[in-house]
Amino acid sequence: MLSVTELMQLLTPGGRRITAASEAMSPAADTYLTGLPAAAPPATAPPATETPATETPAAQKLGREQDGGRASRRDSVPGPPPVVGEPNAVDLDLPAFVADLTASDLVGLYRDMVLVRRFDEEATSLQRQGELGLWASLRGQEAAQVGSGRALGAQDMAFPSYREHGVAWCRGVDPAAILAIFRGTSLGGWDPDEHGFALYSIVVGAQTLHAAGYAMGMARDHSEGAAIVYFGDGASSEGDVNEAFGWASVFGTPLVFFCQNNQWAISEPARRQSRTEIFHRATGFGFPSVRVDGNDVLACLAVTRWALATARAGRGPVLIEALTYRMGAHTTADDPSRYQTAEQLERWRQLDPLDRLRTHLRAAGHLDDHLERRLALESDTLAQDLRVRCQALPDPDPMVLFDHVQVTDNALVTAQRAAFIAARGDAPDDIDGLADDSTAGNGSTGGGSGSTGGSSTGADGRDVGDREGTVVAGEWHGSRAAW
Repeated sequence: MLSVTELMQLLTPGGRRITAASEAMSPAADTYLTGLPAAAPPATAPPATETPATETPAAQKLGREQDGGRASRRDSVPGPPPVVGEPNAVDLDLPAFVADLTASDLVGLYRDMVLVRRFDEEATSLQRQGELGLWASLRGQEAAQVGSGRALGAQDMAFPSYREHGVAWCRGVDPAAILAIFRGTSLGGWDPDEHGFALYSIVVGAQTLHAAGYAMGMARDHSEGAAIVYFGDGASSEGDVNEAFGWASVFGTPLVFFCQNNQWAISEPARRQSRTEIFHRATGFGFPSVRVDGNDVLACLAVTRWALATARAGRGPVLIEALTYRMGAHTTADDPSRYQTAEQLERWRQLDPLDRLRTHLRAAGHLDDHLERRLALESDTLAQDLRVRCQALPDPDPMVLFDHVQVTDNALVTAQRAAFIAARGDAPDDIDGLADDSTAGNGSTGGGSGSTGGSSTGADGRDVGDREGTVVAGEWHGSRAAW
């Protein structure tokens, strides 16, 4: 049986050599960002002694605001203090960050990717059959999403775009709630705070600013967690993303930027997005970055664990570029055959993330025909259950358009609601009571967590937790023991 270290070498030739260090220059002494990881010493040299990093008055003020002057976790950050002009190279020993994984854990990661792919395939079929208005497939990116998603802790917060179905799975979000968005019956039927997973962001790149602000709040609240935000190579050209880079760097926010470079911004290749590699962007903003094999689930898990630990320790943001490939259309409204070549697809098909881990598990004796049949049955059960629940999602009442616009109702929204009702010709006698009526059903439609989101009941109205053989959100984190 191969050890985890040997497995990393198998799946990722060269182990840590698949990563590339940024050459981010250390900031001057009067800037906020301090304590970035220094380059690792040569193998023959004795280990370096860690010394507390010093912080500027501005950093100390941020760490103590609203805390009665008490010291924050950023007052003493492990690691050597920066030297102006010295490159802050990131040298990662990847196997060390996954050394705790067992054979059961490896099978669990494979199971995650198999079920996520089956969910994605079923959603694509539902769209082709007119049950969804649109679908953004993640095929080919399962390792990047599952690997990074499983690195997150309960105290962390993830900010997705509109393709992070695998991360949503890892955070316990009901896939039916995601289908409801693309069916047009909900704007997001899960509680972001409960799952540590924000609602999908359709505006390209906007979620990076949301994450930067949230991470700054985490720092002010002295949270033990960190935030992670997902975006693509195309989004890296957006102004919002670059503003988020600058904001996060200057204020040293505990934020991991996770760029899934799937080689295509719709139909534009990555080379037209930048004259330099995306992970090098962090250099100009003064924080470390790393490029990783995005089709290696263990490499993505290891790098994200390191990046989150760095952010939680108060060392500021980190940029991860996961090199992967979108094995299909940008969305179901796209025709990738117009710009993808058969040669490109075949080359990346040979690097399929599921096949890579499956090959190892079979060779190591952790995966046999019986287990694969069980997994196939579980996948089909999940797909069938989601199909039934998706088709049963009720069309929302048009009036829910005015619900959850803001935390509390206001005169403008109330007036707009009244005008809409009047235009429909069914205005009630008590227009003033509309505000109270609109807040009474928060849990039933729209942005709530009720039946419109599809996260609590099946087609027959029973709680999905009562169904035998159904994969439900509450079991996703604990069901691995059965494997």
